[in-house]
Parts: sequence; C-alpha cells; structure tokens
Amino acid sequence: MIELKETEAAITYSRAAAIQLESVAKRFGEKQVIHPLNLQIFAGELLAIVGRSGCGKSTLLRLLAGLEASSEGSILINGRLSRGLNRSVRLMFQDAALLPWQTVFTNVSIAAPKDRNGRTVAEKALRSVGLESRMTDWPSILSGGQRQRVALARALASQASILLLDEPLGALDALTRLEMQKLIEDIWMKEQFSMVLVTHDVEEAVALADRVLVMDDGRIVAENSVDLPRPRNRSSADFISLKEELLSWVMTRR
Repeated sequence: MIELKETEAAITYSRAAAIQLESVAKRFGEKQVIHPLNLQIFAGELLAIVGRSGCGKSTLLRLLAGLEASSEGSILINGRLSRGLNRSVRLMFQDAALLPWQTVFTNVSIAAPKDRNGRTVAEKALRSVGLESRMTDWPSILSGGQRQRVALARALASQASILLLDEPLGALDALTRLEMQKLIEDIWMKEQFSMVLVTHDVEEAVALADRVLVMDDGRIVAENSVDLPRPRNRSSADFISLKEELLSWVMTRR
C-alpha cells in the first residue's frame, strides 16, 4: 500500500529549485483563490497538480507563467525573482491556439529564436513530435491530436527550461490521449526540462509525474512522490493503489 501524505507545503528536496514560491497568494477582489503557498519545483522534475474544477490549479499555473501577478509573496524562476513574463517559462493550453492563416512550420517558428538558428530549432521541434512531413500543411487539415503536437513543438521551439501544461490533452479522444502522454514523457526524459502538468485525470498524473500534488480551495492538501519505474505499468498493484488514493483525496474534498 502506498501512503499518501497530507501536507500544507511541499516536501523539501536537496536538488536545485527551478521554481520557488514563497508565501504566494492570489485574490480577485474579495475572493481568495490561492491561499499563502510555499512550494519548490525542482530542476528536471515532472510535477502534476490534480484537483476539482475551481480549486486554483490553472490560476497557480498562470502565476508561474507570469500571466497573473500574485497578491502577495514572491516567485523565483531559476533563482531569480520573477516579474511578469519570463523567457525561461512556456505555457501550453488545452486549446492549441494555432494561427489558421499560417502553416504548421510558421506556427512553430514563431516561438523559435530570432536568429539564423531559428529554422533549425523549429525543424528539430517538429521532428520531436513526429510532424516533420507536415510542415507546409495548414492547421485546419490536422486532427486534434496533430494540432496539439504542433502546440507542443512550438513550446519546445521556445527552448524554455520550464514547460507548464494546462490540461493539454483534455479535449482528445482516449487513444490519442494515451499516444500524447507517451510522447510528452519521451520528450521530457530526453530533454530533461522541468514540467508542471495540471490535469483532472488522476491516472494521467500517476503515469507521468515524479510527484503529484492535490489542490483544494486554493491550498495544497496532499502530495506524493511516484516511485514507480518508467514506463509505468498501469495495471500494477502499486500504480492502481496510488491512483485510488489520489482519486479518493480529490473526490472527498469539500
């Protein structure tokens, strides 16, 4: 039996922190969306955050991306105080948000370096997601999974050291979702960037993450390190036990 740990703050690791939150809180008017939070996300770590809709997951991701300013506290990115958008951080949404009037290649190259290496970087990113043969296609003729691959390639082309994924696979069918999970894991293992994945899918979190946090009402209420070999065996007793423990935490809050 894998025991889930209740916590008000993240476990402290000895590794260097890619992201560090110090008493970070967020309010919208009278509503407290994120309560004061201390959290470290470590270099090369794949962290998943799960919880019910409205618990603050996406708001936390927007704070990390610099799209929202915290009401109090500070956020450090790679040891430096974060003030707004940061080139080291890239956010990928559920909606691929591709420009329909631009080709696949142009959509990816928008995020690539603006120098003579930019084209090489964009081409490499498309190869990483298996779409090098679709560079001249228009987004409208791609499937949903292919559009998300393009969005992932665009994130990779930015050469950010931290990728934030906000329910990126939520709109995909089950088979395509599994394929994308494997692709994300393979790329992350190869590139070793830091990744934060927000998802409603507890099985997805256990399959991909080094560590899973459970959020409720703007607080981290539980966390667990996922000490299972990769690729994860979803039918193993340990996998199922941890998934059920996490799901129980999510479902019994409120």
